[in-house]
Order: sequence, then C-alpha cells, then structure tokens
Amino acid sequence: MVTSMAEQPHVLVVDDDAKIAAALRRALIYEGYQVEVAPDGQIALNRARERMPDLAILDIMMPGMDGLEVTRRLRAEGDVPILLLTAKDGTADRVRGLDGGADDYLVKPFAYEELLARVRALLRRRAPRTRRTLRYADVVMDLATREVRRADQLISTTAKEFDLLQHFMRNPGQVLRREQLLDAVWGFDFGASSNVVDVYVGYLRQKLEQGGRPRLLQTVRGVGYILKEE
Repeated sequence: MVTSMAEQPHVLVVDDDAKIAAALRRALIYEGYQVEVAPDGQIALNRARERMPDLAILDIMMPGMDGLEVTRRLRAEGDVPILLLTAKDGTADRVRGLDGGADDYLVKPFAYEELLARVRALLRRRAPRTRRTLRYADVVMDLATREVRRADQLISTTAKEFDLLQHFMRNPGQVLRREQLLDAVWGFDFGASSNVVDVYVGYLRQKLEQGGRPRLLQTVRGVGYILKEE
C-alpha cells in the first residue's frame, strides 16, 4: 500500500500553441509535476471544474476566450495560483493581468529555469509546511529531499532513477506499459522502440535488491512492469 502526505502538484497548462504547450508539459513532468494541457480557455475551464489544479499557467493571447478572462473565471471559483504568459512587455498589460487575479506574470520568450522557479515559488506560498513522503512495503521516498530508503538503508539514485521509481510508487499494483513510463519520465525524448525503460528498471532492481531483499519491480511480459510484492 502506498501513502502520500501530499499529492504530486497538478498543473494546468493553457496555450493554443501546441509546440509551446508540449515543451511546457515536458519541462514540468521532468520536474515531477502532474500536467494537463488545454488548447483554449473554455476547455481549460471545463477541466478545472472537473478537477481544480494546484496551479494554472495561462497564455494571454488565445482565440476566443483569452487568458485574462480565464483568469477572472478561475479566480471566481477558487484560489488556484495563476501564472500568466504573454508576448506583451508593457506595464499596462502586466497591471491588467495582476489586477485580473493573476499571481505572477512572465514575458515570452522566457528561460524555462525561471518559469520553473516561479512555479515552485507559487506552490510554496500555497502548500502546507509538511514533508512529502511515499511508502510501499519497506521502501520510503522523501520527495522534498529526494532520498530513497529501503528498510532504513539509504539508496543512492540518479535523477531519472528517482523519477521512475516515484512513478511506480504512485501507481502500486498497476501494470505500467513501457510507453506510459517513457511519456511520464522521459517525455518525448525517446521513441517507443527505445529500451531505456528496461535499462533503468534494471538499475533500480540492482539497488533495491541489495542484500538479497525481495524483488518489488515485477516484469509483465510483453507489456511492461508492476510494483508488487512477490
């Protein structure tokens, strides 16, 4: 059984430019966020009503309902932090966005490092001061320090190993296809025929099974893998 003291933050990205939306999604997933993409304002509002995100990133210049209108409507329904993206750099535009209910404002083109820093800052303001921990069997993951322990023994992991294990820990007992794992951990950097998932599962097994501990990452032949006690 897995427990989490705080869910992985859910970010809603709203941009009618498919390339920008895909790049944002990939950068955010790489940082460990759940990401949902909407191509326009109305779809964004519909998805937010189904599940209010922990943070919304909105492009201002969109056909139909623009980002400012989406901001006003989201703000009327909740206190979700909102980061606006725009190509306009005028003071009046920034004032309109902030007065309309946005929490922050970023001008295109921007560095992804800055965007991610602003996302972290907005989530920190809203998040409770609790440690985030995932547990399964005798494995414990601290999402704040990015430490992994099994039976109180510290296990050293690379960034990708940690992200892959985290995805398994969030979906215990579920068969995860290689394509799902590629998308969740590596984004679109690898093709469907890549064996990178198999390689990294092998790395994790070596580390988790040190000292003769039982296997937790089981192979489902022809499909993928599952986190399950033997």
